[in-house]
Amino acid sequence: MRLFIIILLVVLAWLQYDFWDGKNGMNEYTAVKESVALQQAANTELQQRNQQMYAEIKDLHSGKEAVEERARNDLGLIKPGETFVRILGDNN
Repeated sequence: MRLFIIILLVVLAWLQYDFWDGKNGMNEYTAVKESVALQQAANTELQQRNQQMYAEIKDLHSGKEAVEERARNDLGLIKPGETFVRILGDNN
């Protein structure tokens, strides 16, 4: 009977080791779960950025105002008859 109990304890210890540290064990599962959560967060950010880009593209295709705004902000263009005023902060 004593040998049987020892064998059962050894099998239990082996199963516990295999469960926690073995291939596809709990430690690997939690690491993969965290990795998936990080990737899903990154994907969510990229989807939001893509939606903003699609909205901007749609706006550029549909109207002249978006093209004008883009030219003013990115290229610094002004219309004839307008006055350009630049305000410099303390650090410039």
